[in-house]
Amino acid sequence: MTNKDFNNWLSTFRESIADYKYYVDFNNAYNNLNEYKVELNILNSLVGSKSIEEDFRILVAKYPEVLNAIPILLAKRENEIYCQDDNGKYKYNFKKQNYSIEQYCYFMKETGLFELVSNRIVHNLVDYVLGVEVGLDSNGRKNRGGHLMENLVEKYIQDAGYIKNETYYKEIKIKKLEKITGLSLASLSNSGKTVKRFDFVIIKDGVTYAIETNFYASSGSKLNETARSYKTIALESKDINNFKFVWITDGLGWIDARNNLEETFDVLDDIYNIKELENGILEKI
Repeated sequence: MTNKDFNNWLSTFRESIADYKYYVDFNNAYNNLNEYKVELNILNSLVGSKSIEEDFRILVAKYPEVLNAIPILLAKRENEIYCQDDNGKYKYNFKKQNYSIEQYCYFMKETGLFELVSNRIVHNLVDYVLGVEVGLDSNGRKNRGGHLMENLVEKYIQDAGYIKNETYYKEIKIKKLEKITGLSLASLSNSGKTVKRFDFVIIKDGVTYAIETNFYASSGSKLNETARSYKTIALESKDINNFKFVWITDGLGWIDARNNLEETFDVLDDIYNIKELENGILEKI
């Protein structure tokens, strides 16, 4: 059991670890935009059209590839889009035309895309799609957030003098870890039935430190599940010689899930936050 005071420890948790690249990956947005740029510039000829349906029919007949860019106008990356109404059920393919141009006209009208283009609600579809891509990229913040914590922890691991693939390993599965260390970790993987991977593993003085990292800026059921899961690992690993389970976590999301966190805190000796990383805890364990 750790000799730290839980409330004091929790009080040092921080609001965010976001860096300047966290909010939008503009390079990713630009690259995605380039996939449709030619088609979008062709479709730009329809902007402000007074006879949008007829002009669309002519355009698709001459340049059928413009259909490829239609889904992204609705913030969809899929090539197929399902729609239904009183007139029927349709699964439109925008990579390989599977309906008449007339049916695609119906799609454009009913989804509101004709109105968007013909009434000059947007003046340039390339600029519009860049905005769509920026919006879609915001969905990647969750993944980037996870990587932020991993990258932060890895920096402190390296600053502590550990060398990748020599004295520390990243994203390593239990089976591979067993081969490297000779340890039997069957109790942590339900006798091999569960695929378990640790974010980092440090090997020091014959002891294997298996590390999990995460940062939660907001609350949710995931936090309680994580705390319970790591409590189980903490208890199951206590009898494994020369093995220690380490959990590095932070974030104000834990405030609402403090009870589950405290349960794990009470049974896990090696549980740390970012402040402890800054104070050199990885050099001391």
